[in-house]
Amino acid sequence: MTLHLEKPFDSLWSTPFDAAIAQQGEIYRSKEGRRTLQFEAQGQSYFLKLHQGIGWGEIIKNLVQLRLPILGARNEWLAIEHLKSVDVGTMTAAAYGERGCNPAKQLSFIVTEDLIDTISLEDYCKDWVTSPPDTKLKVRLIKKVAEMSGKMHGSGMNHRDFYLCHFLLDETIAADSDEWPKLHIIDLHRAQIRAKVPYRWQVKDLAGLYYSALDIGLSKEDVALFLGSYSLDLDKKCRQQIERKAMKLYLKDHGRAAVLPK
Repeated sequence: MTLHLEKPFDSLWSTPFDAAIAQQGEIYRSKEGRRTLQFEAQGQSYFLKLHQGIGWGEIIKNLVQLRLPILGARNEWLAIEHLKSVDVGTMTAAAYGERGCNPAKQLSFIVTEDLIDTISLEDYCKDWVTSPPDTKLKVRLIKKVAEMSGKMHGSGMNHRDFYLCHFLLDETIAADSDEWPKLHIIDLHRAQIRAKVPYRWQVKDLAGLYYSALDIGLSKEDVALFLGSYSLDLDKKCRQQIERKAMKLYLKDHGRAAVLPK
């Protein structure tokens, strides 16, 4: 059994696993043995992800499809700790627990602080085509996303759901402040951590990010700025694979070809 409780849960949850199971709140997801809900404790908002086992059938189905099944909250816990260790903005975990050896029935949970007063980059950038942002601010934001991406990949972690919607921008910090932009990478339950990110997973992450940015009016100069700020070398073949994969994702989701940056 593994258990880690920060305030206020170290005093509120005398029996943490029972408390996590019984916790009530606004449910965001309830599927495949995982429940995600928002709740309040001592006036602060939190998110709980509760994993109660996905069963052998779901595990085998994932393996047959050559997908690694998500068995519990450990992935997210480790990913949060990893990103913090390399100074990449992410969530803050307030509680984590895991018990049971049977992977099909393992019980685990993670509680994270709600990132209030934030907006996803998907929403923040969605009107850039019709209402272009200030050039200096756009440059700072692109460089920040690239730097965070490079740090994450350079440290051995890949996200597996790497899209603009999983970057949250802190709206409490003024755009003319030296601290802007402050970003948090979220939705880490599928993340993988190794000594080095395999080439194909690096391509997958960057293709997902590029795909999610194809409709916000980026220019070739913006793309070049990202590549120059990413900190890891991407050769011509790699860049071509990222573009092809992004275009393929776009065609699949939108039923039409994307217009590449000009």
